[in-house]
Amino acid sequence: MSSSAPRSIEKRTETFNTIAAVLSFERRDELAEMLTDQDVEALRHLVNEGMSKNTLRALTSDLAYLQAWSLATTGASLAWPAPEVLLLQFVAHHLWQPEQRVIDPHHGMPAAVEQSLREQRLLHSPGPHAPDTGRRRLASWSTLTKWRGLTGVFSSPSLKSAIRLAVRATPRPRKRKSTKAVTGDVLAKMLATCSTDSLRDIRDRAILMVAFASGGRRRNEIAGLRKEQLTVEPPTAVEGGPPLLSLAIHLGRTKTSGSEHDEVVYLTGRPVIALNAWLAAAEIDSGSIFRKIDRWGNVSKRALEPSAVNAIVKRRAEMAGLEPADFSAHGLRSGYLTEAANRGIPLPEAMEQSRHRSVQQASTYYNNTTQRSGCAARLL
Repeated sequence: MSSSAPRSIEKRTETFNTIAAVLSFERRDELAEMLTDQDVEALRHLVNEGMSKNTLRALTSDLAYLQAWSLATTGASLAWPAPEVLLLQFVAHHLWQPEQRVIDPHHGMPAAVEQSLREQRLLHSPGPHAPDTGRRRLASWSTLTKWRGLTGVFSSPSLKSAIRLAVRATPRPRKRKSTKAVTGDVLAKMLATCSTDSLRDIRDRAILMVAFASGGRRRNEIAGLRKEQLTVEPPTAVEGGPPLLSLAIHLGRTKTSGSEHDEVVYLTGRPVIALNAWLAAAEIDSGSIFRKIDRWGNVSKRALEPSAVNAIVKRRAEMAGLEPADFSAHGLRSGYLTEAANRGIPLPEAMEQSRHRSVQQASTYYNNTTQRSGCAARLL
């Protein structure tokens, strides 16, 4: 190794220290050795461009994997733009058929490449990539190519055909993100476990109610929610009763919205009361809304991780006497639409709150409800 190489690695490490403040990478030293100067500069550019933390983490992880795979496969760093033959080679190495390897030991990823990736703790599964993982890494490769101002061949017919045939040859059952939906009755049982005046109960009650009532918000949207995103709305008039408190939540750019589109959903009544109770109890007037609580009952200034929202749903399900493995944070999203269908709320109205973009996806909850309660299911 030349004398300039250690200096180059040291420089990349210093840059990664800056990036890590945003990405929180534990393996920054290994990444600094694995990636090139251009790779690290591209990542720093993406940080400065304000790309979301989750997207940056995924891109960095995928880039590190792709670089290691390329070195093990070709003996050289990734070529930019990647030639079509290298992309096809990636598909062949990652979307292979286990039964075919029994017949042909050379099918799939070569043993030397596989061993190299395992030694670097980059490959864990003994089988091929899941199709979604393979597609995501190719998508990251394509994104990084575009950010370098280059044109790739990721849309070539031969590559699309290779991926389609590989996925079709290795069918996998589609797994639900949450086995069971958190419908109104299930949510009521979970909320019943948040009955004390402890900060944890007040917070968890607000999380469950806000996530559900705002259309089944995704866990990263709930974990990342900030006080500045809330706008107090005029009370909502209700026939035969007092007006209900109302709030608007400005979600900004979401998973399904355009880059310039500001998504807005509304809370009315009990969820607003629960949220206000948490904000008052935790003395939060700015910044992150849902925060960690330590063992002594102190509220952190740091926001919850998205995984913590999932853990809260599971913990409350277990406390309610339900099977925690059946529920996840996504169950609040599917539960919202299922409950809306059960109560006869029109699909377009429910989608305005859930912010689903695909009518086909959202309508599955309505179709399932109609099928269960319809005449076709009651012939006997």
